[in-house]
Amino acid sequence: MGLELRQQLKLTQQLVMTPQLQQAIKLLQLSRLELVDTVQQELMENPLLEEYEEKEVSEARDKDQSSASGETEELMKNADWENYLGEFSSSSKQSIVRESEAYEDGLSYDARLTKSTTLDGHLGWQMTLSDFTEKECEIAEAIIGNLSEVGYLCIGVEEISEICSASVDEVESVLHRIQRFDPVGVAARTPKECLTVQLEVLKLDNDPILVSLVRDHLEDLERRRYKPLARKFKLSMEDLKSYLDLLQTLDPLPGASFSGGDPFYISPDAYVYEYDGEFVIVLNDDGLPKLQMNSFYVETTEAAKGADKEYFQDKMRSAQWLMKSLYQRQRTLFKVLESIVRFQDEFFRNGVTKLKPLILKEVAEDIDMHESTVSRITTNKYVATPHGVFELKFFFNSALELDDGSQVGSESVKAMIKKLISEEDPKKPYSDEKIAEYLKEKLEINIARRTVAKYRTALGIESSSKRKKVF
Repeated sequence: MGLELRQQLKLTQQLVMTPQLQQAIKLLQLSRLELVDTVQQELMENPLLEEYEEKEVSEARDKDQSSASGETEELMKNADWENYLGEFSSSSKQSIVRESEAYEDGLSYDARLTKSTTLDGHLGWQMTLSDFTEKECEIAEAIIGNLSEVGYLCIGVEEISEICSASVDEVESVLHRIQRFDPVGVAARTPKECLTVQLEVLKLDNDPILVSLVRDHLEDLERRRYKPLARKFKLSMEDLKSYLDLLQTLDPLPGASFSGGDPFYISPDAYVYEYDGEFVIVLNDDGLPKLQMNSFYVETTEAAKGADKEYFQDKMRSAQWLMKSLYQRQRTLFKVLESIVRFQDEFFRNGVTKLKPLILKEVAEDIDMHESTVSRITTNKYVATPHGVFELKFFFNSALELDDGSQVGSESVKAMIKKLISEEDPKKPYSDEKIAEYLKEKLEINIARRTVAKYRTALGIESSSKRKKVF
């Protein structure tokens, strides 16, 4: 059997995602702050792009455009952003609303530059002010470097003694001193040790009942076994309550206040105002650069030849596509918001309890777009409404059936559950089954007990046994 080489022609069809299309899809799902960073990066890398101020350069830009070739004029005209915000105004009253209401955005200059204090840094600063020897400093650094986020020591003293080539007694001595640093009780190995140290520092360890409650009965306190404790210590419930109030002033998580991380600030992508009974949508363009072609490089492109011309033409196409993609992103965001406002009109007028069931497919069909596009444009996007700032995904929620055949949104039910629990008697909190019965009888909402438990957990609300207040 002989081997030979042959040439064949074969026609196939396949979907190819161009870099430009990938960029457009990426821009859709970027948050507002990420979008600003992306545009700024492109401004640095592409010489044909520049940022302009409308009033200062509009005349110069018009002059430059008129001197360029017909193709370049059309390119720059299509990419002009000067009037784009006017196209995304749901009412002619936009300017009135923008002048009458303003939202604060971001932090002060000092607040942005201030570095938050970490637990390690706070303890290290106190260590430098203490009269530790060089060996003790080495041990202290090992202890501080092995603390959990809430301030507990994660390894044993034996392991620290091996790391530092020190005796266990030396480690225990340094640990004893660190536990009395601020916050008191840090570097404890157990909650019992943490609270005991705090009792000592606060000079409350002379009360044997208080000490016994911490050393022997933390589990009983956690499970609210108050009556057996009152009998054991021969206390009235009022006297026991005074002990519990005192214990609640202690901090079982001394390092928690240092482990919150950097705060996350939300800058809304749009605002929804109510004006004369109508809702006005205004996209937030603050801080987002307005782009135009650099006239100098446009002229250079016309005169360039060879490799230079190819380079400038490539950058021109890139700039054009970016500006069109940004325009399309804002247009899509505006259309989706308009649809959401139409579907959720009752929410914008009356609040969360009137939120209706809504899925991505309904909005996609309403604005004649693909469901995946709606999903991308609602990711990491926030809108400021008359009832607070919400992520766009918040407006899409599942449905629960009512007795009359209509439906109610799951987020509305969560709001009802939260309100019901906030108004309950602390001594007789509602069980999940009781809440389900109430929603069934009073509001005609068909909901199972396990669904109530699921929503309650999602809201960060404890069970009725843990919400119950004995005193």
